Amino acid sequence: QVQLVESGGGLVQPGGSLTLSCAASGSTLDYYAIGWFRQAPGKEREGVASISSSDHSTDYRDSVKGRFTVSRDDAKNTAYLQMNSLRPEDTGVYYCAAGQQGYYGLGIEIYDFWGQGTQVTVSS
Repeated sequence: QVQLVESGGGLVQPGGSLTLSCAASGSTLDYYAIGWFRQAPGKEREGVASISSSDHSTDYRDSVKGRFTVSRDDAKNTAYLQMNSLRPEDTGVYYCAAGQQGYYGLGIEIYDFWGQGTQVTVSS
């Protein structure tokens, strides 16, 4: 079983950047797909980005394509979400998740383990 801890959230102005980290413990991340999700107040949790365990293929929500980049460093047991050109609508609690079912993507059902989340607020 893997435990996940997100960090790097905060308050940023529109157009700014943040990098979120997802540190894993209890197991190596090598065999897990990683997903990043967010949840705004009053809204459902939605998938933002994902990266596979095998060839590090990636998938992104349309609204973040070209602005967000997901990556992983398995040697450090850490995944990242680089967020550029942030918009107010990117505000929410961001969660990382790990899935061991053999595939990746933006569906919540793919993932087995979740972090506690980190708040991202984009506001002037």
